[in-house]
Amino acid sequence: MTVRNTVKSIQDIMRQDSGVDGDAQRISQLCWMFFLKIIDDQDLELEAMQKDYRSPIPNKFQWRTWAANPEGITGEPLMAFVNDELFPSLKELTGKDGRRRVVRDVFEDAYNYMKSGQLMRQVINKINSIDFNNLTERQHFGDIYEQILNDLQSAGNAGEYYTPRAVTAFMADRIDPHPGEILFDPACGTGGFLACAIRHMRERYVKKPADEQKMQQGLRACEKKQLPHMLCVTNMLLHGIDDPSFVRHDNTLARPYISYGQADRVDIVLTNPPFGGKEEDGIESNFPKHFQTRETADLFLALIVRLLKSGGRAAVVLPDGSLFGEGVKTRLKEHLMEECNLHTIIRLPNSVFKPYANIGTNLLFFEKGEPTKDIWFYEHRIPDGQKAYSMTKPIRVEHLKPCVEWWGGAKRKGRKETEVAWKVTTDEVKARGYNLDIKNPHTVAYDHGDPEELLQKLEAAEKETASLRDQLKAILEKVLLR
Repeated sequence: MTVRNTVKSIQDIMRQDSGVDGDAQRISQLCWMFFLKIIDDQDLELEAMQKDYRSPIPNKFQWRTWAANPEGITGEPLMAFVNDELFPSLKELTGKDGRRRVVRDVFEDAYNYMKSGQLMRQVINKINSIDFNNLTERQHFGDIYEQILNDLQSAGNAGEYYTPRAVTAFMADRIDPHPGEILFDPACGTGGFLACAIRHMRERYVKKPADEQKMQQGLRACEKKQLPHMLCVTNMLLHGIDDPSFVRHDNTLARPYISYGQADRVDIVLTNPPFGGKEEDGIESNFPKHFQTRETADLFLALIVRLLKSGGRAAVVLPDGSLFGEGVKTRLKEHLMEECNLHTIIRLPNSVFKPYANIGTNLLFFEKGEPTKDIWFYEHRIPDGQKAYSMTKPIRVEHLKPCVEWWGGAKRKGRKETEVAWKVTTDEVKARGYNLDIKNPHTVAYDHGDPEELLQKLEAAEKETASLRDQLKAILEKVLLR
């Protein structure tokens, strides 16, 4: 059976269990089980390579001990073991070892939704057929895991944790991270930006083990919510990260703004901060008065500017509201343009984040250290023959190739105005009150006709409608009087 069919059969088994309700719970259940199998497969490999290596998980709770035997415990004894022993023990793991901390953080808020021990045994036996130390199988599973993450877009509010991979890959490619640089995603969700950055560096710059080590040591991430944190950690394990403890289960915004000092500065920020959300009471008080707001995306933008080193660069997804908003948003945009060179804004159509969100989004690219002089705008258009992006026809990497060709290389030289690209000066932005919601000046508005003529046509149509209504009324009255 192929890996894809194995995962499909696991999902089919879970659908029979009365305790698993909906996609989000099924994905969460899948994740902690896959996580334990992946960790165990990695442990087996590390034990063979390193004489003094010890698994972060006690022997009794290692996958190989309780799950690997297809004739092992099942039914009520299995459910009792998982609920009363496995989960409580993994939640209470102690020690400073990075992998041990990862296990504890993953299980801190995890939950076993399955109620049938027989069905759980069937799922476990299916998972046992996947060898995560087999590179080919791991790559195949990585592709399937990507689809599982994509499924989050239709799993209610869980869609907020997922950014379309075409977008994350494009942003990582344009930012061009190198091994040794500190790369941070302060709201990492399921780890899409991290995965794309890792893939980018391995394809271009990782030539020897020392490069790989430097790359892994430079990764930083934080995720507030349990489900995406667990998905992200598992994602990192699938991408061959030895110690994913750099993915912290925490709220980046909960720490006072002023406490982020030189030691916290990073070379790169790649992120899609949650937009449309409100932070809980008290979080805004961590920020200076002129930046205080409960809007999550605004707080993240303020923090990102502070976190960047001089010369550091960022790529951030923001909604249209951040571009035209006033008040705190105006002060944030002014601060951003004074502290950083906001050199490029890619305008995306409303449908990119469907079905989770149907609002216009923008990709902001900036570098800290010099104020903004000019901003280039690029309007990404939906491919010909397609009205909108959707679940069945999502945005793809090739759709963004025209923007890559226009970009102008690493130094962005030779950019030209086109029907989808235009440049705006800082003075123009200031004159607009820092409203960055600047429409494409090359788009010709559709001519709907002369207003007077349109009114006359409307009046004529209304008269015709009234006449037809009177005729119909007369016919009905005759029928009723018979």
